[in-house]
Amino acid sequence: MSVITAARPPRRSLAQDLLVLMDERIRTGHYALGGRMPTESELMLEHGVSRTVVRETLSRLQQAGLVITRHGIGSFVTEELPRDTGFNISPAEIETILDVLHLLELRASLETETAGLAAARRTDAQVAQMYQALKEFEESARGDVDTVDADFKFHLAIAEATQNPHFYSLMRHLGTTVIPRARLNSPKIVMEDKLAYLERVNREHREICDAIARGDTESARAAMRLHLINSRERLRRAAEADAAAASATK
Repeated sequence: MSVITAARPPRRSLAQDLLVLMDERIRTGHYALGGRMPTESELMLEHGVSRTVVRETLSRLQQAGLVITRHGIGSFVTEELPRDTGFNISPAEIETILDVLHLLELRASLETETAGLAAARRTDAQVAQMYQALKEFEESARGDVDTVDADFKFHLAIAEATQNPHFYSLMRHLGTTVIPRARLNSPKIVMEDKLAYLERVNREHREICDAIARGDTESARAAMRLHLINSRERLRRAAEADAAAASATK
């Protein structure tokens, strides 16, 4: 019996326990900086957990800036650990739908103004980066590949285009935690048509990007605000559908 399955505190998920253990191993040097992480199969065998648990844990480590995943190659510890800046929103803290909704409220206040400033100050090269992120998002969606990295790249490019390093640093610190799908990527949250959902998200991205490219500050703010309101509403509807499905099985 593994340490994870034998000593799991009550009311804590297997993924949460594995996350705490892996975080500790990375920070104490058990896994070397820049080194390859064990494979999913190795982690499953060592800790007696499912592939779903392992993938959720690796996703959270990625969101915390501790691990990077190279598709087709494997997962690696980052070359440098994130600095402790005092203020922190840990992936381990974002567990419930309410947690994600709180995060979306923070994003609405931050990113609405970020989009307006980006429209006023962006360079052509930065606009090109945004459109490239949209292309990567679309390709990932159609290839049934995780779109979270491309999504975050788009929002990070907007923060960079403000020419204010503090917006960029804060977005970098938050990481992919700011993307709701990264926090609730679970069969409990059901999307009726994943591709259609992702296409709607990217259409909203394009409206933001087009406004920034035109230098239209008010339209950029409005498009970003609408995007985040829609994200909140999509999450609420998915949660209600999940609750209804759970009630029907009782």
